[in-house]
Amino acid sequence: MHLPSFIARRYLFSKAHRNVINIISVVSAVAIGIGCMALIVILSVYNGFDKIVESSYNSYIPDYVITPAKGKVINLEDQSVSSAMKKISSDGDAEVFPVLEETVYVQYDVVQSIAKIKGVPRGYENLERLQDKTVDGDFEFYFGDLPRAVVEENLAATMMLKPQFSTPMEIYLPSRTEDISLVMPQSSLLSLEIRPAGIISLSSAEDKGTVYIPDSLARELMEMEKGECSRLEVYLASGKNRKSLMKEIASTLGEGYVLKDRYQQNETIYKMMKAEKFAIYMILLFVVIIISVNILASLSMLIIEKKEDIETYKALGMTNGSVRKSFVLHGWLICMVGAVAGVALGLVLCWIQHRFHLIGLPGNFVISYYPVVVKISDVVLTLLSVAVIGLVMAYIPARSIRANKK
Repeated sequence: MHLPSFIARRYLFSKAHRNVINIISVVSAVAIGIGCMALIVILSVYNGFDKIVESSYNSYIPDYVITPAKGKVINLEDQSVSSAMKKISSDGDAEVFPVLEETVYVQYDVVQSIAKIKGVPRGYENLERLQDKTVDGDFEFYFGDLPRAVVEENLAATMMLKPQFSTPMEIYLPSRTEDISLVMPQSSLLSLEIRPAGIISLSSAEDKGTVYIPDSLARELMEMEKGECSRLEVYLASGKNRKSLMKEIASTLGEGYVLKDRYQQNETIYKMMKAEKFAIYMILLFVVIIISVNILASLSMLIIEKKEDIETYKALGMTNGSVRKSFVLHGWLICMVGAVAGVALGLVLCWIQHRFHLIGLPGNFVISYYPVVVKISDVVLTLLSVAVIGLVMAYIPARSIRANKK
């Protein structure tokens, strides 16, 4: 039997009369348990919101995009690009689309705005993940042989646009080849008129408004050659993971091009969510640290109360280190009992909320209740953090136990 552990357990679970030290120890354990419960619940709620945000973006953005490392144009006739496109197209679970993008000036009736055009090739309208986001009209770019546009919902609301209206949308872009005339600056603008076929809701905070049009019109407006595009979008079949293929593609493309996955496409958003979660974790952990000071106080008082016991232990042959270890373990056990109980209670509360949706969200949101997603990493991190805090708080007063006098 490990003697320091035995002594620590005896002090913790003994049925001795309840004095002020015992009360402080119980209060410390309960307070730490509440702090750990709050950590688990709040971190799980953050995980739930993160999952909703990620699913909102991941449901429609490409799985991978290929962009030029320098400049804004990809030449599809480039050997590395054409080889990469062939490898992607030969894979039955992947599709690649050359896309043209540019910021433009748009006008609908008397309403004007800045937007982004996205020129897409034929076949793009068959992407189910984008079709599912259509909230009005149809996700299509041709009515017979007549070209049509699909407008992002925020832009459509700003411009009071509906697919049922017959008024065409006007798109303007300065010419890349013509000099701007100071007398008639509008003469250097290229323009096109196109009627909307549908409205698509992408729920993107960064997207101020996108107009999807056929790539032939976008290429003409942007004065780009037939074999040029702004980027390549790669879409994988649902549930597929082709990291090995994409590593091969990245190697084929070389240093002249950049391959980005979903995380890298929305790196700012993901970093912001992680920073928010880390900040709330540190705030709650600081609260637990403050609560743990009670352990320091109760253990200091216990050492004073058990002064005679300490001398007896030394007389029986226990070393100074063993005696100190007994009291450190006692303080640490107080902390861990509270931590384990708090984590268990937090997990139960998370399960109840996930199962029964007891606490609702105010206002209009994509869901009507607070989402919770428990991660094992959060549970382990919470227990480890509290264990370290408890060990430090227990060790500080235990240092006061003096060595045996010779």
